[in-house]
Amino acid sequence: MAPRLFRWALFLAVWGLVAAFVAVIFFAWDLPRPEDSLITRRPSVTMVAADGSLLSTSGDLYGETVRLRDLPAHVPAAFIAIEDRRFRDHRGLDLVGLVRAMVVNVTAGRVVQGGSTLTQQLAKNLFLTPERSLRRKVQEALLALWLEQRFTKDELLTIYLNRVYLGAGTYGVDAAARLYFGVPARRLTPGQAAVLAGLPRAPSRYNPRVNPSAAVHRAVEVLDAMVETGALTAASAMVEAERLQFPRAPSRDAGWFADWVRDRIGDRAPATSDLLLRTTLDSRLQAAVEARLEAMLASQGRPAGVSQGAVVAIEAGSGAVRAMAGGRDYRASPFNRATQARRQPGSAFKPFVYLAAIEAGGRPDDMVSDGPISLGGWSPGNGHWRTRGEISIEDALAFSVNTAAVRVMQRAGGARAVAAVAQRLGLPGPFPRDASIALGTAEVTLLDLVAAYAPFANGGRRIAPFGVAEARAEGRPIAWLPPAPAPVITAEAAEAMRRMMGATVSRGTGRAAAVVGIVVAGKTGTTQDNRDAWFIGIAGGLVMGIWLGNDDATPMDGVAGGGLPARLFHDILDSQRGRGGE
Repeated sequence: MAPRLFRWALFLAVWGLVAAFVAVIFFAWDLPRPEDSLITRRPSVTMVAADGSLLSTSGDLYGETVRLRDLPAHVPAAFIAIEDRRFRDHRGLDLVGLVRAMVVNVTAGRVVQGGSTLTQQLAKNLFLTPERSLRRKVQEALLALWLEQRFTKDELLTIYLNRVYLGAGTYGVDAAARLYFGVPARRLTPGQAAVLAGLPRAPSRYNPRVNPSAAVHRAVEVLDAMVETGALTAASAMVEAERLQFPRAPSRDAGWFADWVRDRIGDRAPATSDLLLRTTLDSRLQAAVEARLEAMLASQGRPAGVSQGAVVAIEAGSGAVRAMAGGRDYRASPFNRATQARRQPGSAFKPFVYLAAIEAGGRPDDMVSDGPISLGGWSPGNGHWRTRGEISIEDALAFSVNTAAVRVMQRAGGARAVAAVAQRLGLPGPFPRDASIALGTAEVTLLDLVAAYAPFANGGRRIAPFGVAEARAEGRPIAWLPPAPAPVITAEAAEAMRRMMGATVSRGTGRAAAVVGIVVAGKTGTTQDNRDAWFIGIAGGLVMGIWLGNDDATPMDGVAGGGLPARLFHDILDSQRGRGGE
């Protein structure tokens, strides 16, 4: 009897091993190669504003790669407390935790706890699809066992915190921290960490942007779990729960700026590395630009037949772009009217004419005739200006007298000399070869025009607009230096131009741009039939340009550069009062 039982036991054991082997082969047949899956992915590009708030993400993984030692202890503790309390004790599969979860769920009558370990979740995130099937669960278990053999617990936790999906297209705690709270992961509070740790179970349901009350409720559950595991005291957990709040979601209209930066990356960054770009964008100024532009277009702009606008603000000393609105609504039209649209600037081009005259020996107090002039049958008009006979060069620019501008151009050496000055300051051209150049018939982009005004504000140095202040690839800094400002005009010439453009705002066509207590200089511009209206202004180290018009070049109803554009400049600048050091 005994030999017979032994033979049957041996028989069953052998065939059991064969069956187990076949089952493993069956479930593992189409498993991905773990080594390949760990490294095969599209690199991400994450852009944050100057204050660290998230602007834009693209690619598969978002945010800066964080290391466990750089994070506050409560960040990993929050995830372990709510997702896998026995993470440090098991080897990838936690039978104790699975049984406990089953008991809790049966008692509660609903799914309260999950049985998957952090390692299993990581295996699913790295290698598998969201498919719910026995085959996928077995594959998840096999991969979890492989991960536990391949990495230490700290390494697994680091990978998890950088790869876990946390809703709204974000992967990893750093991207989620920037999106939901406007801070990097290393600055998360325990309460904020609890919000993020609550997301993996249902990222859409607990998304703070979509359902803040549900996010807070879930965060309280995580805080309670942290108390149970000893990561927080009960008193601290209560304080963290009470102080939870979510910043307002940033406008999508900064998308024009993000697109502009992304288009300029080229081959400056490693092709296979996650890229984090700290940009030059000033979030508060950007918000003011967007709000004031929309308010003006919706109110005064509507009856005047103005449907679009663009605004660019740059730091005159460096070229750092602080704000950029390429239109009225990025979601409706991502076309960037600040960088892609080339239009005639009208009289906003005249400062280059007058600079050429200053460099040729002229002075702001020199006199010039404002009477009619005819060149080869072409006779520019002066609008509502009443001829005085002779006026100073300063007044000719301040009141935008066309006939005087043509005569000033002639004194400067003609159209060719003026074109050379404009190119030296950064306008790419091409330029007309006739006298019409004095009235701004050369087409420019708003960004190029604003940048070309910078030498007037910074003492004579040409700058190149840039949007990236710092770049990191996989956490390592990479060189991303903009071209250094280069002297192109003398400090004396720059000062003379600021004086004349200051007169434009104090008593000329740009009076609507004046802000009490702030020194403002600038120039208005209006094209034929009021198709384009411009104001380019200088104030407090900032150069800001505004264009208003219509995409189809339909004439506006009497809108000139000294009207709505100058008022918009005033409104934006006035909104920034009280900001330290600005």
